[in-house]
Amino acid sequence: MNFSDALVRAWYTPRLTAISAALTPLALGFRMVVAVRRSLYRAGALPTRRLPVPVVVVGNIVVGGSGKTPLTLALAEALKPRGWHPGIVSRGYGGASTAARGVKADASPIDVGDEAPLLARSGHPVWIGRDRASAALGLLDEHPQCDVIIADDGLQHYALARDVEIAVIDATRGLGNGMMLPAGPLRESASRLDEVDAVVSLDGPWPGRAVPTFATSLSGDRFFRITAPHVNATAESFRTGSVHALAGIGNPQRFFDHLRALGVVATCHPFPDHHPFSVRDLAFPEASAILMTEKDAVKCAAFADDRCWVLPVRAVADPALLALIEEKLKWIRNCSRF
Repeated sequence: MNFSDALVRAWYTPRLTAISAALTPLALGFRMVVAVRRSLYRAGALPTRRLPVPVVVVGNIVVGGSGKTPLTLALAEALKPRGWHPGIVSRGYGGASTAARGVKADASPIDVGDEAPLLARSGHPVWIGRDRASAALGLLDEHPQCDVIIADDGLQHYALARDVEIAVIDATRGLGNGMMLPAGPLRESASRLDEVDAVVSLDGPWPGRAVPTFATSLSGDRFFRITAPHVNATAESFRTGSVHALAGIGNPQRFFDHLRALGVVATCHPFPDHHPFSVRDLAFPEASAILMTEKDAVKCAAFADDRCWVLPVRAVADPALLALIEEKLKWIRNCSRF
């Protein structure tokens, strides 16, 4: 086990481990830096840019995946038939590009990261950039019909003013040991969840009661071949033979558990989030099938073979959550600011 794996295991161990204890002084320093930084934004000492349209931020306080991107897509899809025209901005994490730019569905993950092309496939306008406000302004200039911006993984990006904050929590992992980085998985203290407009709990209930809490899950049971996306298969096709599964997401076990729930028994290969896959990672000569997430498939498309299959998943937004968001958006739109 390498140090990275040992660290993540320590984060999600209920008792205080030797690794977390040793890193506690650094965590205290990080907590102080986070608190000071947010105070500077609140006081106006650090600039915050407000857009000419409402902004909905989807994020979390825990490092790694928690279903933010599927929820972002679900919100965009749900708002459109209600008369809204959403655009999506993201960091483009893992890509070489840092400047604000638009993203098409066929964009290279080397340039724009693995999540941006996935977002763009939805058909909604997508821009990325280290400066999310600049990305959003570029999007609005190119797509003036957009009347709401959804910021994927933008909770800690305080340079972008927001009107609605949605925090996503993976209920299967919770907040881990409850400690700040690097002793634990928290980007901000747990009390930050009391300040958002809503908490969305993935794959289980969440005990928090300070703000409205909603449940969601990721569903999907049809695979497509990465080399021929029009070719589909059900889980039954992978219940025999030598099946391998790989996942380079925040919580790979969620994908493996999903496969198991579909009756697929596979040899599982977890990778770090945003792992830069290469052909060596698919070197399973005995495999009859190699299963992967849609996010990972973006990076494997250039060298995948016909044994590689993708399982797309989608989140479903709770109607009560949509009602809460739309009520806030309508109120904001009716204000003189817009």
